[in-house]
Amino acid sequence: MTKSHHHHHHHHLLHFLFIITNFFDFSGADVGTATRYSPPYLPTACYSTDVSQFPANNQFASAGEGIWDNGASCGRQYLVRCISASAQGFCILGVTIAVTIVDRGVSSISYPIVANTTMTLSAATFAMIGDASASEINIEFQQI
Repeated sequence: MTKSHHHHHHHHLLHFLFIITNFFDFSGADVGTATRYSPPYLPTACYSTDVSQFPANNQFASAGEGIWDNGASCGRQYLVRCISASAQGFCILGVTIAVTIVDRGVSSISYPIVANTTMTLSAATFAMIGDASASEINIEFQQI
């Protein structure tokens, strides 16, 4: 392989990485709301008592009816970030997390703090992007 050809290949890879990075700009994101729920988290509508289906990073959520999709949302991953909240400081700005849907909000064993939000995050997951005492935050989310 010639040196010039190798350089060209490297440039192509950088361009690809740039596109991936752009994807995190949330250009195709939807705006919604998120609340939190506390343990117990099992059984779930998606996986019953199978805790092995929970994501390794333990960042999981229950789907609101708008994204539940007749159960097709089970296992889907969403990028989520907080964009605003009812009180200043309730939203942790500039942090994007990836959450996995494991349950359905309306039937979860522990009820969401607030009804009818786009998604309900586990208490620990919610605390990554919102104040742990907040009941609801406004989010930008995008399926990955």
